[in-house]
Amino acid sequence: MKLSILGARVIDPASGLDQVTDIHIEACKVVALGAAPAGFVAVDTIDAKGLVAAPGLVDLNVALREPGYSRKGSIVSETRAAAAGGVTSLCCPPKTKPVLDTSAVAELILDRAREAGNTKVFPIGALSKGLDGEQLAELVALRDAGCVAFGNGLESFRNTRTLCRALDYAATFDLTVIFNSQDYDLAEGGLAHEGPTASFLGLPGIPESAETVALARDLLLVEQTGVRAHFSQLTSARGVELIAQAQARGLKVTADVALYQLILTDEALIGFSSLYHVQPPLRTRADREGLRAAVKSGVISAISSHHQPHERDAKLAPFGATEPGISSVELLLPLAMTLVEDGLLDLPTLLKRLSAGPAEALRLPAGKLAVGGAADIVLFDPAASTVAGETWLSKGENCPFIGHSLPGVVRYTLVDGRISHQA
Repeated sequence: MKLSILGARVIDPASGLDQVTDIHIEACKVVALGAAPAGFVAVDTIDAKGLVAAPGLVDLNVALREPGYSRKGSIVSETRAAAAGGVTSLCCPPKTKPVLDTSAVAELILDRAREAGNTKVFPIGALSKGLDGEQLAELVALRDAGCVAFGNGLESFRNTRTLCRALDYAATFDLTVIFNSQDYDLAEGGLAHEGPTASFLGLPGIPESAETVALARDLLLVEQTGVRAHFSQLTSARGVELIAQAQARGLKVTADVALYQLILTDEALIGFSSLYHVQPPLRTRADREGLRAAVKSGVISAISSHHQPHERDAKLAPFGATEPGISSVELLLPLAMTLVEDGLLDLPTLLKRLSAGPAEALRLPAGKLAVGGAADIVLFDPAASTVAGETWLSKGENCPFIGHSLPGVVRYTLVDGRISHQA
């Protein structure tokens, strides 16, 4: 199908393009920017005057909950929600049931994602069998089945020698390893950032050192083994400093932050609302400012939703007995636009952290809006407002932003030139 998008402000952070022009699409690809190619006659057109056209957003952590946790979400429901948030490519973590540590599970996820057709899905394979941190998963077989990187989530390796051997093996095959750096012993039993808020509420704390101790170890092992490394879900200002120092030493490490960590602090827990129960925990205002500065400077090159949908009952128990996580991929673009509204980032920089940055971190074929490339595009109105929760596609309603008015509205999301979401 031939499609023309007319009069949009086209922003492609990867190339630096930022101008009002037309986009012409044929056979899943962008065939021209500006004037249509000779002989091109559009079958359909989108009047995009007043809208911004950008590369479809790339989210590095969206829990699809399938297989195994269908009460929380499914590949169909969560990719639909992602498309509504402007996402065209997403990575799903390995914590499924069974764990994503075999080719069969990877192939199941990819087959069902293709059937749904809402977004492109790139699985993250388990680094260890069963995520138990003891035996290495079959990484090469998982890579061949479609896994783009490997990680153990917050299920850390207790034995550093075993982790080192796993990284050596991954480096041999030029595989990317994702670290969620949190020391198991320092974090065990904790529910909130260790500080005045946790003390006031009587909640067991997780100190900042739970992140920094693990991060220091992981960075030293990365340097020793030469493995390609991405650090996910940073929460502390001191953690960011460690990443910046490693990058300054020449380590090719990248990092992302959960969008909600750039907006919320541990003070949100004052009302004991389980909607703010996340792991790793929300930290202090100073930590939030450190994370924001790192996003602005590019030390953190990717912003992700870290979407974790839950059924209603999972958040109804007393705070300590509830399951951690926020359902937020459906609001990824409007929530991120608050960073522009606050003056932290300009729009092209924000879009870079949501598209080209994450795509480059994991070497994904995404994050660009260029002639010859896939027509994965988000069209949004920066002047309109989204009322969070007015429509809701995710199975998980565990979102503290529902009811808030947020800047920007996703009008269209296109995957390979096909409309997968229309407001």
